[in-house]
Amino acid sequence: MPRFYARRRLGVAAAATALISSVALFSAPTASAALPTPVSGATARSYLATLTVATEDRTGYDRDLFPHWITQSGTCNTREVVLKRDGTNVVQDSSCAATSGSWYSPYDGATWSAASDVDIDHLVPLAEAWDSGADSWTTSRRQSFANDLTRPQLIAVTDNVNQAKGDQDPATWMPSRTAYRCTYVRAWVQVKYYYDLSVDPAEKSALQNYLASC
Repeated sequence: MPRFYARRRLGVAAAATALISSVALFSAPTASAALPTPVSGATARSYLATLTVATEDRTGYDRDLFPHWITQSGTCNTREVVLKRDGTNVVQDSSCAATSGSWYSPYDGATWSAASDVDIDHLVPLAEAWDSGADSWTTSRRQSFANDLTRPQLIAVTDNVNQAKGDQDPATWMPSRTAYRCTYVRAWVQVKYYYDLSVDPAEKSALQNYLASC
């Protein structure tokens, strides 16, 4: 075969390989842009029935007892990982900080284009966990709880909505978007069940009422 044609074939093959690689790059699956899917309503109801009912005790609580936003990989901490996961078209700089993108807050239905307008909510608040049994945990377990990317515990939401929620449980605070409430209580119960946390009487009653329609 003449060298010209051999080189031409090699060039075509190389171009085809590059095209395939490019297609693979752009069609590669992306991380789920959402809270990890919580258990079903039926499973949440069965979990709730097994949770210990106890009065809450906040004696000794300090947020610093839950080391949070730890490094997950490279220069990315937990907050930055969730911002990337929950956002759309998120661009990060060399320090892993989100420089652009958009974030939809399922609690209130707002969309934001600046990461500074978004908080990462601990769905079961740190203080609530302390009240419910985390006061007896090791620091390592509290750190795992505060940075849990596997359970439906961390979610990007509007900052002032997260601040209004504070440390409240479903007896006194729920997302204003009623369409999200079933997801919220299913996630709440799953996290409490996984970490063997208790519920207080009012909290259990509220959860039962919301889960009845899930």
